[in-house]
Amino acid sequence: MLLLAHTKMRLKAANPVNSFFNPVNSGKNSGKKLFTAILLLHIIFSITFGSMTAKNIALMAGGYTGEYEVSINSAGNIAAELDKEKYHVYTILVNRSNWFYVSPEGENIEVDKNDFSINVAGEKIKFDAAFITIHGTPGEDGKMQGYLDMLGIPYNNCDAATSALTMNKAYTKAIVNGIKGLYMAGSVQVFKRDQEIIGAQVQYLKLPLFIKPNNGGSSVGMSKVNAKEALPEALEKAFAEDEQVLVEEFVKGREFSIGIVRLDGEILVLPATEIISSKEFFDYEAKYTPGVSHEITPADLSEAQNNRIKSIVKEAYRVLNCKGMTRVDFILQEGTDDFYFIEINTTPGQSANSLIPQQVRAAGLNLGEFYGKLIEEAIKV
Repeated sequence: MLLLAHTKMRLKAANPVNSFFNPVNSGKNSGKKLFTAILLLHIIFSITFGSMTAKNIALMAGGYTGEYEVSINSAGNIAAELDKEKYHVYTILVNRSNWFYVSPEGENIEVDKNDFSINVAGEKIKFDAAFITIHGTPGEDGKMQGYLDMLGIPYNNCDAATSALTMNKAYTKAIVNGIKGLYMAGSVQVFKRDQEIIGAQVQYLKLPLFIKPNNGGSSVGMSKVNAKEALPEALEKAFAEDEQVLVEEFVKGREFSIGIVRLDGEILVLPATEIISSKEFFDYEAKYTPGVSHEITPADLSEAQNNRIKSIVKEAYRVLNCKGMTRVDFILQEGTDDFYFIEINTTPGQSANSLIPQQVRAAGLNLGEFYGKLIEEAIKV
């Protein structure tokens, strides 16, 4: 405001516009004075309104897996929550055939992958940042991140290397192994091409076992096996989703999930959620069917438990070189209270009732502002 008042006084005193257009008062410096006035007005406008210019955000949803609909729901909630005065949100749907934006008129507008742009009503739209909410490939495994890196477009989640690594459950466990206070169930990574030796590989694991696609999410293709006779069917189900499968021993205890994010240079741990499923384990149906599971946010944990959990997950976030919003799933073992690592999710669900939105609200944060901070954090890196 001080600059604006000062500028008005200068313009009134110099009155370069009148001098320029008035033949009586015009002089050799009138053009220079007019240029100065226009320049000052431009500076004032930039200071006053420049920071208010809305950013174009590509909200990327869909993907190539069974989590397609989950991703669409996440994108819908993010778009609804983001401040429309700060962000122009264009939801980009990604499938194996094409990438496109659905205009308000219902037109499917193809994305130009050469520069990641769209043409809307004759106007070329380029994006200031991408908000990736594709669960599974190609948005969670590093492929989309690598593409955006090549174009120099910032995005909200982990880089290509970390995304690819953390998508692989077995490789992730190898990296976090050794973190103080973090335990892991006995497990074996098996491959579809080597099915004839799987029996020998898993013979020393103790029942019950969890059979999981190694690169999957939302518990798609996952089974619990209580007898070795059921192992072939469970493996077939998992191999239908992935060429690699993780066979892991069951750990009895309380199951939790907790969000971790880096904002303003600090790692923030959100309140944990305890998951109580009416089914044998927290499978796809339990995650996405109302009433099948009960989620308690914030979880009933002591101060000592919370402090220990925060220390462990912060270190996991750090050693994996994570960025943006992540979520760690874990079990506190019955009898010992030991922290057993399950997995880390670098593109967690964001539908209205997903765990991260629950935890953001429990932390006393505004969800729309939280998503905005994720965008701003990505842009400033």
